[in-house]
Amino acid sequence: MHQNRPMPHHEPDSRYAWTRLAVTLLLMTIGSAAMYVVAVVLPAVQAEFGIARADASLPYTAMMIGFGLGGIVMGRLADRFGVMVVVMIGAAGLASGFVTAALSNHLTGFTLAHGVLMGAFGSSACFAPLVADTSLWFVRRRGIAVAVCASGNYVAGAIWPPLVQHYVGTVGWRPTYIGLGLMCALAMPLLALMLRPRPPLPAAVPVAAGAGAAPVPSNRPFGLSLGQAQALLCVAGVACCVAMAMPQVHIVAYCGDLGYGAARGAEMLSLMLACGIVSRLVSGMICDRIGGLRTLLLGSVLQGVALLLFIPFDGLVSLYVISALFGLFQGGIVPSYAIIVREHFPPAEAGARVGTVITATLFGMALGGWMSGKVFDLTGSYHAAFINGVGWNLLNLTVALFLLGRFRKLQRRQAAATAPGLA
Repeated sequence: MHQNRPMPHHEPDSRYAWTRLAVTLLLMTIGSAAMYVVAVVLPAVQAEFGIARADASLPYTAMMIGFGLGGIVMGRLADRFGVMVVVMIGAAGLASGFVTAALSNHLTGFTLAHGVLMGAFGSSACFAPLVADTSLWFVRRRGIAVAVCASGNYVAGAIWPPLVQHYVGTVGWRPTYIGLGLMCALAMPLLALMLRPRPPLPAAVPVAAGAGAAPVPSNRPFGLSLGQAQALLCVAGVACCVAMAMPQVHIVAYCGDLGYGAARGAEMLSLMLACGIVSRLVSGMICDRIGGLRTLLLGSVLQGVALLLFIPFDGLVSLYVISALFGLFQGGIVPSYAIIVREHFPPAEAGARVGTVITATLFGMALGGWMSGKVFDLTGSYHAAFINGVGWNLLNLTVALFLLGRFRKLQRRQAAATAPGLA
């Protein structure tokens, strides 16, 4: 009768919560493979289909749009039915998507397989719903727990590009895609079964956010309506990820154009995302101390610095170093949005609202991936694309500063209102 209910010890910050986090990390590592392998096969697909660089970027763009839009739906499904059901859907989407893409003979079919199957029904189930679910299982260590969960996305980025590049070079990209599809079909459902218990819905607990009053979830985040605050976070998410997409999507092609070869570019992408793992973990610890909003601001500043470094330096050693710095600087940005939502928005809406903000970040990745390819086609160089990324990063920084300013103003008002009572 009660086998589907969480056991009494299944509480926030419990041993089970940490075990569940480890399973979630594995699921995100597998489920996030699609968003990285498509960048690795971009040169091979472009050559086989005889298309322009911008057109070859369309499968990635379609997948990220599907990933984002699917994240909203998957977040709502997770709120209603639990994350296990959502991950099962994701397993079916990824397995069928990889195989369908491998059998495609035209760019249209290849793009649809990435956008619909691998994006909307596949990887979308393995990011926002898992991040939102993790945020509900932790209170005292929410920042680091969400960071560990989200690190699966970067573990995937560190593991899959060099591995896939090896198999693309030896057996071709089509057999490689079929192998990835079989892996998703076998591994993900087994792991999903371990996520059957539903998360508890903890009471609103303040999370440390530096000096002054800590943020408390409310229906007026930052003194704005829920819709206004959500919209601003979405704008910030689009802007930061348009900037983020330039190196992540095009570093392999960029190295090929510079004469270093696709293999060197795949190594740089792997290094970038491996450093992103470190960044996400460190940012999680920082989040637990200063809050999600200040962590977003810090990451935005550092990401802008790294993007600027790509412009004057294009030597092989320089690109390795800057790729590592880029990973270290920007890895904590996307997880910080989930923390911001959990700190400032009603917790009962975590799945849907985190899904919406993550959708905005993924739309930014999709737009940035295509836009950078288009700028390259128009100018014949990636320098203008890096400058474009810096401009979008400044927009993200502006929104973060605006929200932080409003939050500080609310803190001062609360302090002034309580001061007479304390006297």
